[in-house]
Amino acid sequence: MVGLAGMKATLQQPEIVVRKGKPVSVILPIEIYQELLERLEDADDMEWLKKARQKPMRYRPLKEYLAQRKAKSPIESIPRKFCGKGLAAARPQNS
Repeated sequence: MVGLAGMKATLQQPEIVVRKGKPVSVILPIEIYQELLERLEDADDMEWLKKARQKPMRYRPLKEYLAQRKAKSPIESIPRKFCGKGLAAARPQNS
C-alpha cells in the first residue's frame, strides 16, 4: 500500500477506484478537483444569467422608490441601534 506522501508524488492523473469490477470513485490531484469546482460554479452562473436575461427588466424612477420607502411603517424606518433607547438618545448632546 502506498502512503499519502508517496501517492502525492506519483499521482499526476486521476485514479479510478474499482470494487467488484465496477468503478466507484476517483482519486485526483487537488488542482484538478478545484478546477472542476470552478467550472461547475461557472456553469451554474451562466445558467442563472440566461434565465435572468429572459425576464423583462423593470426599473422604477427614484421618486417612486423613495415614496414607497417613506410609506413604510415609521417603526421599520428607525435604525435598530436606536430601538429601545428612544429617539432623544439618538440626538447629539450639546456640551
